Amino acid sequence: MVNLGNDWDEILAYEFQKDYYLKIREILKREYAQQKIYPDMYDIFNALRYTPYHDVKVVIIGQDPYHQPGQAHGLCFSVKKGVAIPPSLQNIYKELHADLQLPIPSHGELTSWAHQGVLMLNNVLTVRDSQPNSHKSIGWEIFTDKVIEILNTREKPVVFMLWGANARKKAELITNPAHLKLVAAHPSPLSAYNGFFGCKHFSKANKFLAENGMKPIDWAIE
Repeated sequence: MVNLGNDWDEILAYEFQKDYYLKIREILKREYAQQKIYPDMYDIFNALRYTPYHDVKVVIIGQDPYHQPGQAHGLCFSVKKGVAIPPSLQNIYKELHADLQLPIPSHGELTSWAHQGVLMLNNVLTVRDSQPNSHKSIGWEIFTDKVIEILNTREKPVVFMLWGANARKKAELITNPAHLKLVAAHPSPLSAYNGFFGCKHFSKANKFLAENGMKPIDWAIE
């Protein structure tokens, strides 16, 4: 079974025993044996592995993993060092620069955000090579909805960054007035100019965290 090595293990233990999740496991066993699937099977839950429940300050929700070789490693929008920075992440960096005057990073690995409490969770956690949304209907949305519902019940405030239509669907799960919902267009080149650029979500998140007695996120990527 899944071992995340932090408090998510106990929190999600019951979820990992439910019929829908056991069905996902069976589908993935077959898919990884017969198809090229991303990310690597040991990286599927990196978002939860890198950001324990009690550390979560900000949640960024992506769609599904990158579907080209070497890109996906379990954190939405992130790619490992040495991999070309995808267009959506380039636009995230442009907004980060405009919002906080931070330099444009030379790589796309966002693990430093994860270790500071930024949960970078895709709506769907696996994908077939070159087939975006190919695992959209296998049950992942049930699982990621549950993660959001669990965070919603927490007293400690959380910032939810909801970029694009897929992420906005999660908004209705966030009902606790303690939390902050920041909604904008997706950073994809197809939609970034429709409301992602200029959203200032990074400074708004840090202002909210500071107002609630939490250390702001250092968004700079070294």
